Amino acid sequence: MELDAYRNMAATEDEHWWFGGRRAIAESVIRDLGLPPDARILEIGAGTGGNIAMLSEFGTVTAVEMNELARGIAKEKTGRTFLDGSLPGRIPVEPGTFDLVCLFDVLEHVAEDEASLVTIRSLLAPNGRVLLTVPAHQWLWSAHDVGLHHQRRYSRDLLRNRILDAGFALDKLTFINATLFPLAVLARMADRLRNPEKPLGHATPPALLNAAMKQIFSAEGRLLRAASLPFGVSLLAVFHDAAECGSTSLAA
Repeated sequence: MELDAYRNMAATEDEHWWFGGRRAIAESVIRDLGLPPDARILEIGAGTGGNIAMLSEFGTVTAVEMNELARGIAKEKTGRTFLDGSLPGRIPVEPGTFDLVCLFDVLEHVAEDEASLVTIRSLLAPNGRVLLTVPAHQWLWSAHDVGLHHQRRYSRDLLRNRILDAGFALDKLTFINATLFPLAVLARMADRLRNPEKPLGHATPPALLNAAMKQIFSAEGRLLRAASLPFGVSLLAVFHDAAECGSTSLAA
């Protein structure tokens, strides 16, 4: 990511509807995982630390971030030290340690995504789970993705195949940010036509609009308890090591 993107993230991730909605959905999903008390949690690509408070509700959190500026901002915000590391092969933690590994919009930045997933599998404790989100639909590619240094956006099939090929079994695979999907499509198409210096959606909207969009996005967390969403701007997956006894995986 550009340095300006990290500065923007630090300035907006506590309030912006997208960050807040994604955190709310992740929190809802984690609550249903049945983690042990004081679970050992790893966030890879922790950025400027916006998810640490939420994750800390569920256990002891270790955070890894490759960018020095982001680590510095995160330490100022959280008072915690973030470890210097990157995927696929430079994660400075003990293998077989974590009950939950989280990657929130990280895998799309990594060229070697399958190798990264293999590394993540080695970090899981018995019965450990992985929770990740990624941007969906390559046809939505725009200046937004270029500015954030994305390698790709994922189709449902591509993400499922990457996860299974890395030796995991899927617990859940669903689209998210479905309600606001039409607005996102319009924004991406407008960016393609305008080729702006800063893509639409870069800044936090006015307070009332921002609050409404956050509430709409966050509400999907309740829907995901009963069903998967058939479309959306992003994908969310929960999965575990397929080698564990009794492991099963979702069908297509």
